[in-house]
Amino acid sequence: MGLLRFAVKTFRLSLMRVGAGWMFALLTFNFNRVSISDLGAMAVIVTTLIGLHHFISFFQVYWGRFTDRYPIFGLRRTPYVILSNVGAALIFLALPSIAVGLGERSIIATIEAFALIFLFGVLMAMNGSSSNALIAEVTTPKERGAVVAFIWATVIISGIVSAGISRVIMPVYSPEAMQQLYNLTPIIVTVTVLLGVIGLEKPISKEEHRKLLEQAPEKGEAGPLETWRVATGLMKRNPQVRGFFAFVLLAILGIFLQDAILEPFGAEVFGMPQKDTAAFQQAWGAGALLGMLGIGILSSIFPIQKKTIATLGGLGVAGGLAMLMISALTLHREIISPALLIMGLGIGLFNVGALAMMMEMTVEGQTGLYMGMWGMAQGLGNGFANVISGLGHTVMIEGGLVTPSVGYGLVFGLEALLMVLAIGILRGISVQEFKGLTRQEITTALAMDAAS
Repeated sequence: MGLLRFAVKTFRLSLMRVGAGWMFALLTFNFNRVSISDLGAMAVIVTTLIGLHHFISFFQVYWGRFTDRYPIFGLRRTPYVILSNVGAALIFLALPSIAVGLGERSIIATIEAFALIFLFGVLMAMNGSSSNALIAEVTTPKERGAVVAFIWATVIISGIVSAGISRVIMPVYSPEAMQQLYNLTPIIVTVTVLLGVIGLEKPISKEEHRKLLEQAPEKGEAGPLETWRVATGLMKRNPQVRGFFAFVLLAILGIFLQDAILEPFGAEVFGMPQKDTAAFQQAWGAGALLGMLGIGILSSIFPIQKKTIATLGGLGVAGGLAMLMISALTLHREIISPALLIMGLGIGLFNVGALAMMMEMTVEGQTGLYMGMWGMAQGLGNGFANVISGLGHTVMIEGGLVTPSVGYGLVFGLEALLMVLAIGILRGISVQEFKGLTRQEITTALAMDAAS
């Protein structure tokens, strides 16, 4: 009976993340490819646009603290998860026409695009902190390895499914086909999030709510900027917090520099159509699934350290990226599929190990705050990855400094180097030393902020 309850809980937590997987996949394998390669939009504008919501990731810390203290109908996570998912999904209805405007280099369309993606970023910051906090609160440390593996497997499956559906609905680009594809987003997101979270969270009592409110700063509720100061104060005083933040930031940079330009790489270096570059998502996604499911099974049998899992995953990602660099520089298309498979295997292992470590690197009563901090590191890494990759494309390739094959090869090589550096930082991180951090240090940070 206990195993059945665990399976149902894990499945529902996974459903909660399907919508996010679908939305991020559409942005990073379809919207980018169509805007840059099919419509001729400036690459740095498109990739910065895709990365914009990540730069708003400091909101994750704010939403983490906000939802810690302000439940709705006694629920601190569920209402925020639902609201953020549905709101973000509705934005996708406007993106096909935005892509056309970007291709026409329209200033109005560019402003509209940045405004919509800014809103998307605020909503996904709420979603990230709330959903990760919910996962941390309804699972035990022993369960988390398997739960995280299954959740991320589901997220990647949703990305693979979205790529498959896009290949059917839009084998080649047309405005009508793109609109039809994006119109599915609110339906898929709303249905899956409601099935996933309704009834999963236990409401808190009025007495528990009163105690939460008593933890608020004396000078009123801190806003996003004040919360950012609290987070940076904790990083200054605790080297484990600082080191783990740097690890997450660099590792995400190492993984996702290719994310916004992978499909344009296939189009510009090898002349591949949309239906073929959409298969890139399926190739690395399949590898990630194998990695996560495999390590999920192994970690349930053998006591494998989360740091070891993340390390092996990071090295696998670096190896796959090195192969992509070779493919670009030597114009060997046949290397792409095995490279993406190896990179995916590494991403699968890394996701399980790193996310499980994030959930351990928290302090009781402040889960939302710390999950927000780690989410902020992820967001900044993703944001910088998009901007740097797009800037590199515009300066090196569109500017005519190097050929597309050399430009993409340089980006893939830089990614591999960053991932190796991140793994070096990870080796010095200790969850046990981090646990020496007490609630008093958080109170001190709040007091220092109030006095400033």
